[in-house]
Amino acid sequence: MSNTPDPRLLRNRKHLAHKVNYALRHPQRVPRHLRRAARDAWLHVKHRDHVSYYRAVMAKDAAQSPEAAVGSATRERWLALGQMQFDYLVEHGLKPQDRMLEIGCGNLRAGWRFIDFLEPGHYYGIDISPDILIEAKRTLVRYELQNKLPHLAIADDLTLDFLPSAGFTVVHAHSVFSHSPLSVIDECLAHVERVLAPGGFFDFTFDRTEGAEHHVLHEDFYYRTETLVRLAEKHGLSAQLMEDWEKRPHGQSKIRVTAA
Repeated sequence: MSNTPDPRLLRNRKHLAHKVNYALRHPQRVPRHLRRAARDAWLHVKHRDHVSYYRAVMAKDAAQSPEAAVGSATRERWLALGQMQFDYLVEHGLKPQDRMLEIGCGNLRAGWRFIDFLEPGHYYGIDISPDILIEAKRTLVRYELQNKLPHLAIADDLTLDFLPSAGFTVVHAHSVFSHSPLSVIDECLAHVERVLAPGGFFDFTFDRTEGAEHHVLHEDFYYRTETLVRLAEKHGLSAQLMEDWEKRPHGQSKIRVTAA
C-alpha cells in the first residue's frame, strides 16, 4: 500500500466543517441526517448502554427495510455484499468442514451462502437484535436451507460465554465493529481466543481512519488500524490488516486475528 494516506481516510465526519461541506454537496440527504440525529438523541435518553441502544436502532431500521438495516440500500446491493464476503473467505481458505461463528449475522446477507457451503450444523450466527434474527429465519426459508441445520442465537454482549471452547475454526464479523465503541471491541477480543480452535482465525471489518478517531451519532465509529492491532495484542492475539480486501468495492477495512 502507498505510504501516502488516502484523503478520505483523513476526514473527521464529526467536525462541523465536514458536516457543512457535506450538506452543501448533498442537500437531499440533510432531512434524513436530521431525523437520525433526533432519533439518536431520543434513544440515548432511553438506553444508556450501547448494546440496548443499538438494538433499538436495529428494531426501527429492520421495520422499514431489513436490507437497509444491515447496510444495503437495495436488494441487489445486499446480494452483492454477501457474495463479496463469501468469495473472500473461500479465497482465503474457508472449507466446507470448517465450523463458523458469525458475529452480527444480521438477516444472513452473507450467512445464507456460508450455510449453503458449509457442512450441516457447522454455521452458528449470533446477533443482538431479535428483529433482525426474525428476518434471518425468513432468509433461511427463502433459500430452503433448513436441512443445513444452522444455529441462530440472540446475544446481549460479546463475551461469547455461552459458546464452546475451541468450537470454531472461523469467526467472522462484518460491519459490527464499525458500529461499536472501543469497549465493545475490547470485550470481544478479550474472549474470542477461547472459542477459536487451534489454527483458527477471526476476520472483522471496521471503518478506518488515518486521522482522529471519532464517531457519528453513536452509530458509525472510525478507528486507526494500529489502535485495533494494539488492542488485539493486549489480549495475546496477532492481528494484521488484510490489504487485498482494500481492493474490493467496499468502504470498510478488514483485520485478521489469530492466536499469537
